[in-house]
Amino acid sequence: MACALAKAHKPELDIRKPYTKIKARDAFSGRDYDERYIGPFAIKHSLPVNGTTAFLTPAFRNRNITLTPKVDLVGRPPEIYQAFLSLLEDVHKGRITADALLSETIRRLVIERNENLASLENLLKTLRASKAERTLAAEAIVMLVEHHLGMAGSSRLPVLIVAAAYRVAENYLGEHILPLQPHNAADRQTASLGDLQIALADDENIVTVYEMKTRPVTIIDIDLALTKIREHARIDNYIFISTEAIDPSVRDYAAKMYARTGGIEIVVLDCIGFLRHFLHLFYRLRGAFLDTYQDLILAEPASAVGQHLKEALLLLRTAAERANVNE
Repeated sequence: MACALAKAHKPELDIRKPYTKIKARDAFSGRDYDERYIGPFAIKHSLPVNGTTAFLTPAFRNRNITLTPKVDLVGRPPEIYQAFLSLLEDVHKGRITADALLSETIRRLVIERNENLASLENLLKTLRASKAERTLAAEAIVMLVEHHLGMAGSSRLPVLIVAAAYRVAENYLGEHILPLQPHNAADRQTASLGDLQIALADDENIVTVYEMKTRPVTIIDIDLALTKIREHARIDNYIFISTEAIDPSVRDYAAKMYARTGGIEIVVLDCIGFLRHFLHLFYRLRGAFLDTYQDLILAEPASAVGQHLKEALLLLRTAAERANVNE
């Protein structure tokens, strides 16, 4: 879309040259068009595209060549990237216009957006009709979320699990979550300490940081966290949440940091263990937790939580609710 918009805006440009490093009169900054125009337009209209500029993805980053069909963009699946290059070539050769390409791309994205929304609304209606008066058991919720976590593309889910827990319990905890950062934003870009930052109820000073890992936490991860802590104002807790098994040596290393840092706790927890403890500690909030987790999942852009994960959660919850009615 960025390339097509640039070509439609300035017909003298070569749509295949979206890099100013090419140093040609008909080259342009595709990233600039993406960030200034395409990104805000996609967000405004909730189009199912990546929330960050495509020119930061590995296939397009640090390029300075003309994008012809012979270029290997090293993207997955390769068929999509080859089709993209072919479309640029079609515009360059005059087989289609940039305006037509841009319009058709937006049309198809709108259709996909509407189909996704309709599918979710139908699943929500089915879920509402299936709910029992009795709230799901804490262990049933744990099993549901654990199944959800096990699906492909679920790396954003641990953040939303912990965020949902804090949101429903913030009045009891005297703490609140600072605004969530986009899933694909690096800590350096956002000036964040971690994936989730917690402050006391009456101010914005960070007291607890959560960093999520969909792999085992390592000693190197802890050392990197120490570097970030030294560069930041005082915090009380730095908590790793992992979806994988925790090595006892890593847990022990983290425990030694309290003395080493002069009173800052660093701890490594497993995601499901955290959830299970929370749901039993705040047992009467278990229904509110599941509702909040669902709301957070559905509100995430498709680039962070795919349509398949949104639909899967609603299907899993509907099945659990029906079983709850029949017990």
